Amino acid sequence: MKKFGEGSYREVFKPDSEYRPFFISLLAFGLGYGIYKGVIDNYLAEIVVMTEFDRGVAEFFRELPGLLLVFILAACYMLSAERLYQAGAVIMLAGMGMLGIVPASKALVTIAICIYSLGEHIQLGMKNTLTLEYAKPGQSGAAMGYQNSANQVGHLVGYVVIIICFLFLGSRRPYRLFFMIAAAFTAVGMIESYRLRGHSETDKTKSRFYFRKKFFKFYMLEVFYGARKQVFFTFGPYVLILFYGAGAGVISLLFAISSIAGFVMAPIVGRIIDRVGYKIVMISDTLILVIVCFFYGFAHHIFPRDVAFVVCCINYVLDSVISLASMASSVYVQDIGESHEEIRATLSTGISVNHLITVLIALFGGLIWQKLGIETLFILSAILGLCNSAYAATIKVKPKPAAD
Repeated sequence: MKKFGEGSYREVFKPDSEYRPFFISLLAFGLGYGIYKGVIDNYLAEIVVMTEFDRGVAEFFRELPGLLLVFILAACYMLSAERLYQAGAVIMLAGMGMLGIVPASKALVTIAICIYSLGEHIQLGMKNTLTLEYAKPGQSGAAMGYQNSANQVGHLVGYVVIIICFLFLGSRRPYRLFFMIAAAFTAVGMIESYRLRGHSETDKTKSRFYFRKKFFKFYMLEVFYGARKQVFFTFGPYVLILFYGAGAGVISLLFAISSIAGFVMAPIVGRIIDRVGYKIVMISDTLILVIVCFFYGFAHHIFPRDVAFVVCCINYVLDSVISLASMASSVYVQDIGESHEEIRATLSTGISVNHLITVLIALFGGLIWQKLGIETLFILSAILGLCNSAYAATIKVKPKPAAD
C-alpha cells in the first residue's frame, strides 16, 4: 500500500486537508475492530451462551445507538465533524475496555457492546463527511473507495492476528485478552484522531436533525439497505457457527478473505460509481444479492453439509463485496446537496433512518430463524434487496455537463 499523500492518494485528496492522520486513525480503528469482530460471535455463542434469539436481542441493543444517533447529533450540533469523530473514539475505547473486564453475563456484555456501538455510530457519519470534505471535486466516489480500503486493511490485519493466535492456542480461548488488545489499538486511533485540527463549518441555527423532502428517496434507500444488511451482518456468521460449527479461527479467516476482497474492490467500485453513475450501481448490485441469499439459505438442501458450508462462505464474501455499492448513496446525497453542512446532516440522519428497520430485523430475525428456519430469513433479505433496487430505479439523475 502506498504511503498516504503519495501517488493516487494525492490525486484524490486535497493537499491541504488532514487526510493523512484521518486515514491512519481509520487503520487503527479498523485493526481494533478486526480483532473484536473476529472473536465476538464465537464469544457470544461459546462463552456467553447466546441462542440465535438471544443474539438478535443483543443486536437490537447494539443497533439502538444508530437509531438514536440523529437525536444525539442534534444535541451536539455545535461540534464540528472532527470533534464528533474524536468523541466517538473515546466512547468506543470505553466500550471495548469494558468487554475485556466484565464477566460473561448476557446483560453486562450487551451493555459493553452497546457502548462501543454508540461510539462507532457517532463516527460512522463523520467518516463519510470528512472523506467527502477532504476529496477533490469529482473524486468523491474514489475517495469513498479509499476510505473503505483503509477500513478493510485494518480489519484484515486484525483477522490475521486472530487466525494466527488460534492456530497456536488450540482449545484455549482467551477472548477477554483479545478485547484488551483491540482496546489498545482503539486507543491508538483515538490519539491519532486528535491530530485533526480542522473545524468544519456548521450552521449554528440548525441541528443535525435534518429531514428535507428532496432527500426522501435517500432515506427510503437507507431503510431497505439497512434491513438487508442487518440479516447478513448479524446472522451470517451465526449461521456458520451454530448451524455448521465454525470456530473463531475459521470465522476470522472468512472475515480476512472478505477484507481482502473489500480492499481490492472498494476503489474499483468507487471509480465505477464515478464512471457509470450511482443509480446504475444501486440497481445492479441486487441481482447478485438474490443469488447470494438463495444459496445462503438453501445450500444445505442442495449440497452435502461440508460443501454447503463452503458455498455459504463463498456467498458471505460475495455479499461483503456487493455491500460496497452502498457508497453510491453518499455520492447521491452529495449530488443533490447544496452545502457541506447539508450533506453532513443528511448522511447522519440517514444512519438513524437506516436503523429504524435495522433494530426490528435484529430483534425479530433470530425469532424468524428459530421458528421458520434460515431459509425464510434469507428470502426476506432478498426481497428487501429487490425493493431497494426497484426504488433506486425511480431516482432522477442530473445530466452531466457537456465536455468542452
